[in-house]
Amino acid sequence: MKKFTLLFGLLLLSFSIFAQKDSLKKEKVKTGFSMGGVPVVAYDADTGFKYGGLVNLYHYGDGSNYPNYNHSLYLEWSRTTKGSGINQLTYDALTLIPKTRVTFDVAYLTEQALNFYGFNGYNADYNSAYELTGGSDYISRMYYRHSRKLFRMKADFQGDISEKWGKKLRWLAGIAHYRAEISTVDTDKLNEGKTDDLLPDTATLYDKYVDWGVIPADQASGGNITFLKVGAVYDTRDNEANPNKGMWSEALIISAPGFLGNDYAYTRLLLSHRQYFTIFPDRLTFAYRLSYQSKLSGEMPFYMLPYTIDSKATKDGLGGAKNIRGVLRNRVVGDGFAFGNFELRSKFLKSVIFNQNFYLGLNAFVDMGIVTSPYEFDTANVPASELEALDFADESLHIGYGGGIRFVINSNFIIAVDYGIAAKKQDGDSGMYIGLNYLF
Repeated sequence: MKKFTLLFGLLLLSFSIFAQKDSLKKEKVKTGFSMGGVPVVAYDADTGFKYGGLVNLYHYGDGSNYPNYNHSLYLEWSRTTKGSGINQLTYDALTLIPKTRVTFDVAYLTEQALNFYGFNGYNADYNSAYELTGGSDYISRMYYRHSRKLFRMKADFQGDISEKWGKKLRWLAGIAHYRAEISTVDTDKLNEGKTDDLLPDTATLYDKYVDWGVIPADQASGGNITFLKVGAVYDTRDNEANPNKGMWSEALIISAPGFLGNDYAYTRLLLSHRQYFTIFPDRLTFAYRLSYQSKLSGEMPFYMLPYTIDSKATKDGLGGAKNIRGVLRNRVVGDGFAFGNFELRSKFLKSVIFNQNFYLGLNAFVDMGIVTSPYEFDTANVPASELEALDFADESLHIGYGGGIRFVINSNFIIAVDYGIAAKKQDGDSGMYIGLNYLF
């Protein structure tokens, strides 16, 4: 009952504020440069203190495209005292090349303890007791983890297909390169400086999968993938950062051919549809996203499975902050999957502060996802006592729900705080997420 109180409480507060029209002030059209930035500060007992910062620079030109920008430059640098980190630069330009959108992204991402729960959703058993320190079934807080160092670089281009459709119907073409280095968790590193509550030196789920051959030996330490992207985008949103109406649909083909030097060649189909409905003008919007992503041919290495990709960004797999809030990160992994997000978004307390447009927003959401095409793997060397954990239950919807708040400057710099709750124990408990931008 307490879980539902959060959801309905946010909705009631949102509706009650709509009557406060006097608190809303007319938004100013932005021109020239604008900047948003926040420090990054967090703490985790196993990965240490996280510190750093992020900055988003915008250029609006003469303001004719506002609330859309002409150029955006996003930079993030953050570290933890145990070695994890984010180094990312993303440049997005709508006016650099006439009638062509250009997006460049380069990132180096290190993870000392990336979530890994096996493959195919509920087919793989998740036992939270294995991570519970002091419990009778405790193995390690790192049991469902492995290490990953990822270098990612991409370039995408979008342009108008015809004069008739203008910017609504666009072609997309791009190229991306991923280099992933995978290994087991470095418990010695994570234990540095500790005198108690040390992590045990024991096999993780990843270690077992490698030993059993579930993860092939030539994939266990990662590898390189270069893929091409081509497709079409249909976009009628009234603005990009927080649309009030319109739709955004896309169909993409991703191909990692052998002639680009890939050890594993494959092709994927990506379909996404997002739609936005105005309930109260500039006050309350209902938004939803549906996406289907699946392998069409070839073989995808295991380290390329936990990603969701669209025309704008690449995110980690299903579960967590970017798709199924409240569900464990990377809980839903397979050759093919589908997911959906449904949100009510409100705006209130709009004002102009120090010549900057500002407003607060509240969200209520339900997220869900499912593996639609299982990842095939060899179980010949799996001990009989372990086979049941690899075929634990039939796959079904993974659901998370909750609410959040948004702090928005000039319609584009959006600090997002969400709290999500998992509907089933097999998907974890709950999660708090602090980041940038609306989910879609």
